[in-house]
Amino acid sequence: MRQFKGSFVAIRRLLLVFLVAVAGFVEMKPAHAEYGDVVINNYSDAAGMRPAVFPHWFHRIRFRCKVCHADLGFKFKAGGNDINMVKIIDGQYCGACHNGNIAWSIENCNLCHSGKPGTPTQVHESTINSLAVPPSASPASAAPAAKK
Repeated sequence: MRQFKGSFVAIRRLLLVFLVAVAGFVEMKPAHAEYGDVVINNYSDAAGMRPAVFPHWFHRIRFRCKVCHADLGFKFKAGGNDINMVKIIDGQYCGACHNGNIAWSIENCNLCHSGKPGTPTQVHESTINSLAVPPSASPASAAPAAKK
């Protein structure tokens, strides 16, 4: 009986090693939104502002998901929140932290409103370089092109 129990333990260990090895070869789908930037352009273009670019991962490494998605009420969908500057000034959404005490306040518009004009609201799985207007760009080059 003792010999059978030892063989069973050895087989279980071998099976576990096999499963771990196989798991390493299985293609894992990346969690795109976790690492991506979120472009917020529900009202920006219409107001003559560049879209806001929210660096999700920068915030995610500092806070748990519940801080924003439960405590502050952000929905888990790009464009699913009716965010505007009046609400932010009132301390809702981004304004809960970006109030000058926890994080910078809204007086520095270009820190958030740095997106390329015309970029739609979306989760973007790329680097900020493909979304943002370079700092050396003049305000005229950041304006949306006139339609003919």
